[in-house]
Amino acid sequence: MIRGHRARTRPALYRLPLRGRLTLTTTALFAVLGAGLLLLNWLSSRQLIEDNRYLVVPTADLLPAAEPPGVPDTGPLDPAQSPAPLPPGTSEAMPTTPSEAFEDFQHSVLNDLLIRSLLLLALFTALAALLALWASRRSLHRLTQVTAAARRISTGSTLDERLDLSGPHDEVRELGDTFDAMLDRLDRSFTAQRHFTAHASHELRTPLTVQRTALEIPLAQGRVPPDLQPALHRALEANARTERLIDALLTLARGESQNLTPHPVDLADIAGGAVGDLAEEARTTTVRITAHPAPAPVEGDPSLLQQIALNLLANAVRHNHPGGTATITTGVVGRLAFIEVANTGPVLDPEEVPGLFEPFRRGPERRSKGLGLGLAVVRAITLTHHGEVTATPRPAGGLTVRVDLPLRTRVEPPT
Repeated sequence: MIRGHRARTRPALYRLPLRGRLTLTTTALFAVLGAGLLLLNWLSSRQLIEDNRYLVVPTADLLPAAEPPGVPDTGPLDPAQSPAPLPPGTSEAMPTTPSEAFEDFQHSVLNDLLIRSLLLLALFTALAALLALWASRRSLHRLTQVTAAARRISTGSTLDERLDLSGPHDEVRELGDTFDAMLDRLDRSFTAQRHFTAHASHELRTPLTVQRTALEIPLAQGRVPPDLQPALHRALEANARTERLIDALLTLARGESQNLTPHPVDLADIAGGAVGDLAEEARTTTVRITAHPAPAPVEGDPSLLQQIALNLLANAVRHNHPGGTATITTGVVGRLAFIEVANTGPVLDPEEVPGLFEPFRRGPERRSKGLGLGLAVVRAITLTHHGEVTATPRPAGGLTVRVDLPLRTRVEPPT
């Protein structure tokens, strides 16, 4: 309870950037030390003046004034002997003794010293704040580079970028070198993982092909007893499913690699191809596919971009209900080309949507024939092409998935 109360009472300070906190701390420290120095200087000046009073004021005048004994009171002074009248506009009597004159001088000097010191303190505090802000920005500039690079790498699809910070060998340089070493290890680990997936998937295809052939030949020749035929058909279905899984893993590994040869591609064309490939499956499941193609020129690997459209539309058809709809749309918005697929289906919890892009995640409906790799492949291919994929659950049920890719640079967006 105490920690929560403290977090609520100081949110503004916690939201300040590091350079702001350093500037405030340095300025406050300068102001406190300057105020202490000012007070010490004022007290020292006052004590110094008091210690040297005897140099200005006669010793006799420092004693209390006493009336000499035996001097009779002569009564009021003669008008001719009275003090001269005060100048016009003077409201106070001028000092009449050296002691009073010295007190007035001391008061004026100390007040003037205090005012001038306060003005100088305010001026130098403002100057200290500006210098502290400049110094903190200069010192934290390389730290800002580290943050910007980490943000770019976390939102991108490549680990090739390195900080390679220059400058003095301080804590920031050490942080940058440690970050680069971590990226090297991550890059090697991900590369080894992709190579293993690709090689293992490729090596598994040969024995699967042999198994499928060994099962199909006896069935085609009619040499399998009727009571064993259902078992062989189930084995062929499992074999076909395994081959599709391996193909999906190969596509995922290829989509995560950077060895791409870009070619001009129009997303409208690949959307049309995906509609044709899934037309029969859609008729079987009574799902109506609607296409709204518009020119969306991009550059990329044609076969991988075709997988984006196929996987999105297949996901929309298979995770649907009988009589549902699936809509595929392409077009251009600003400097981005997009392909979007929306479908009806079960209601999805928004918290479950990010997990749909993880491998082997299929959402709440488990009866689908999908492998759980469709959206994972879409995300991998999109990131490799420096794009962005977003998924939004529909209030009435179903999902809308949109892929934004950089527009082809040699083509101006339509006006």
